[in-house]
Amino acid sequence: MRIMAVDFGDARTGIAISDTSGTIAGDAWVIHERNQERVAQAIVKEAELRDVGTIAIGYPKNMNGTIGLRAEKSEQLAELIRSLCSLEVALWDERLTTSDAHRILTDTGRHGKKRKKTIDAVAASLILESYLAYLKK
Repeated sequence: MRIMAVDFGDARTGIAISDTSGTIAGDAWVIHERNQERVAQAIVKEAELRDVGTIAIGYPKNMNGTIGLRAEKSEQLAELIRSLCSLEVALWDERLTTSDAHRILTDTGRHGKKRKKTIDAVAASLILESYLAYLKK
């Protein structure tokens, strides 16, 4: 089964999906939506279409490990998704993934609008890679 990673944001949500064996990252894209319920519905729809077994939602804890507003929003999204489907939903520590995504895009020459369009998908891919590495251990 595939695994989906989610980088939830206020205006855009990055999505990344593994290959069918659940070992490497595959497709990645962005959902352009501000309403949390519609984001949850779009995630569940894509998960069902793509034979996803687990959804790993980025859980942006503060650097000291405490839970802030962004992490609370991720918890709310996880609960919404759980209410819409029977898939396993995991919260996955995603500290520094957005800054790592910015560094990757800078290193590859992506700036301005090009960066804005892809940053969330790159962050979701980093969340997915981290989650897949954890599963391999």
